[in-house]
Amino acid sequence: MKNKFAKRHALPFALTACALLAGCNTPPKPLYQWESYQPQVYEYFKGQASVEQVTVLERDLQKIRATGSKPPPGYHAQLGMLYASLGKDEQVVQEFQTEKELFPESSTYMDFLMRKFKK
Repeated sequence: MKNKFAKRHALPFALTACALLAGCNTPPKPLYQWESYQPQVYEYFKGQASVEQVTVLERDLQKIRATGSKPPPGYHAQLGMLYASLGKDEQVVQEFQTEKELFPESSTYMDFLMRKFKK
């Protein structure tokens, strides 16, 4: 008699436990929002730095900020490199500084790029 009772109540208990555990399994929010950063870097390395790339990255940066997300590491550095290729000196330094502030581990490299850029 005890076995029948245990078997009958085990299934609803197991289903309830599965439902509760499945409800807790929400995917984590991504750390960074990439937008079209990677394709733009690819285009840059193909030797095609252009105003269009800057426009796309600036537009994407506005989208990223509007959603309250963060741009990935290197985003501001890439934007700074594009500005340098277009001769926009003030924006180069500003983007490199922003990269340094957001990602302190990049300080050494950003300092190197700023020194090289100022020469």
